[in-house]
Amino acid sequence: MTTIRPFALLRVLAACAGLAVAAAAPAQSLSPEAGTYRPEVGQPGKDVVWVPTPDALVARMLDMAKVGRDDVLIDLGSGDGRTVVAAAKRGVRALGIELNADLVRLARQRAEREGVADRARFEVRDLFDQDLSGATVITMFLLTEINLKLRPTLLALKPGTRIVSNTFGMGDWQADETATVTRDAGCDDPWCTAMLWVVPARVAGAHRTTEGALTLEQTYQKLVGTLRRDGRAVPVTGTVRGTEVVLDAGGRVLRGTVRDGRVELRP
Repeated sequence: MTTIRPFALLRVLAACAGLAVAAAAPAQSLSPEAGTYRPEVGQPGKDVVWVPTPDALVARMLDMAKVGRDDVLIDLGSGDGRTVVAAAKRGVRALGIELNADLVRLARQRAEREGVADRARFEVRDLFDQDLSGATVITMFLLTEINLKLRPTLLALKPGTRIVSNTFGMGDWQADETATVTRDAGCDDPWCTAMLWVVPARVAGAHRTTEGALTLEQTYQKLVGTLRRDGRAVPVTGTVRGTEVVLDAGGRVLRGTVRDGRVELRP
């Protein structure tokens, strides 16, 4: 789900006629006869409104994160539960965090109906109060300003944790991968871009390697530095994706792994 502030949504709706029509639907309803809660696109929340992630993009987000049976996924702002249920269908243990209790009840019903209630859980909770340390995958559809508030917590997660966002970025922390689902592929919606970040290990500092003395400066996953060997200094650039390091040292590609805070280059 996305959480979009009302004024921001108005600006988006002005540019997206299709979504404006959807958002103009009546307010949420709860049928006493059927006992069925029907959320509406654009319905108000604590300080945001609700818009669901298209199913085609949910699938792409999970594909980008390469989710598997050993993963633990947490969806921040899980809405009607579609991302959590889709992940559970892939064998993932998944948890949805949502402040709207009606949406949580709806999501639990979806999980029961789809036969994945044993792997798909939902909790009524503010996403900023959720412990994320046990997750290997985080999914979300939030505004950039909310992503930025979460960013310090996300960067502190275990290296290799995958974070996937619908449409909204992380400021100057650039995504490792970006993909857009086209209308022909089933995403006829303004919200059709998936963005993936892999939490990088912290490698800034000095390292003794088989190639020489390596000194690195780090900005998120981007690396710059110097490799010194036999009295010669070679400028280095590169990236760290989880615990995997790839460096360009004067035209030579060096690969390595981060272990206990040290970069170990492979022969």
